[in-house]
Amino acid sequence: MDHPQAAAGHLVNRPRRLRLNAGIRKLVCENALSPNDLIYPLFVRHATSDGGPRPIVSMPGQSQWPLARIADEAQSVHDLGIPAVILFGIPDAKDSCGTENYSPDGIVPTAIRMIKQAVPDLVVMSDMCFCEYTDHGHCGIINRPDDATHYDPAMPEGYLLNDPTLDLLAKASVAHAEAGADVIAPSGMIDGMVTVIRQALDGAGFDQTSIMSYAAKYSSGFYGPFRDAAESPPSFGDRSQYQMDMGNRREALKEMALDVEQGADVLMVKPALAYLDIISDARANFDLPIAAYQVSGEYSMLHAAAERDWLDLKRTAIESLTAIKRAGADMILTYFAKDAVGWLASG
Repeated sequence: MDHPQAAAGHLVNRPRRLRLNAGIRKLVCENALSPNDLIYPLFVRHATSDGGPRPIVSMPGQSQWPLARIADEAQSVHDLGIPAVILFGIPDAKDSCGTENYSPDGIVPTAIRMIKQAVPDLVVMSDMCFCEYTDHGHCGIINRPDDATHYDPAMPEGYLLNDPTLDLLAKASVAHAEAGADVIAPSGMIDGMVTVIRQALDGAGFDQTSIMSYAAKYSSGFYGPFRDAAESPPSFGDRSQYQMDMGNRREALKEMALDVEQGADVLMVKPALAYLDIISDARANFDLPIAAYQVSGEYSMLHAAAERDWLDLKRTAIESLTAIKRAGADMILTYFAKDAVGWLASG
């Protein structure tokens, strides 16, 4: 076979030269994961029947942690070199407006104080939403006739009321900041959420508390196992009236631009793997740090396939995390964080 460069007697363009051995491959690697890229989600509840972590069946290796053990788990995360955790609370009692989320003695504010006392250098992020705390499982105040305080006859019954929910988000964000949260992460895709949270934090003297906005959060089928973990499935309907449609790309840029204007410090895309194009768009269009959430379904499906020996868990987990970073994420929320540290260390 005649090669295009045969006249020169040899091939000039040989990209494989830079793949010759492991040392060269490391030198030319464009994107390499580090523990510094990772944020570990933690689920916390007041107590469990035996005082230990309660395994989450649909998320192998993950648990709900009782308050009595949350500081120890946070310490183990810090000891691995992971710089941050994000907290999700499972309350003892739920009501129509998610009271425990904004109570100073609620599950997450209490957990924040315990973690910051035990591990002050660990960055503690607070997921700011109401789905875990409401008796209906939606992310704020629902329009219904039996709620005379909030009912709006001009809106459909069952609709999530935007502005009354903003009031609760502001109140809860201050409560979590007072407990010691370093970062508030509003995740409900409520219009104006960054503005009201920023104003509330600044007004309460927490102008140094950051906001990591779930700026482009899609209505996704990959959230299934999380509903078990946080005990937060909606009691009716779904969340498509406030989370984004999976087909929309330009809308994500609009949402992110609004959050930049409103004062967000970090923009997040969720889920990650099915929305790598959105992560790439975020990186190309905004100078803020970009976060991506490798969600429960992404985690659990790899575990399920690995349990059947259909794929190698370590290899595919690291490959998927690297893809998220390559797309443009500066930080990745992932349930693989603790495992990934060990895998990266072992090469």
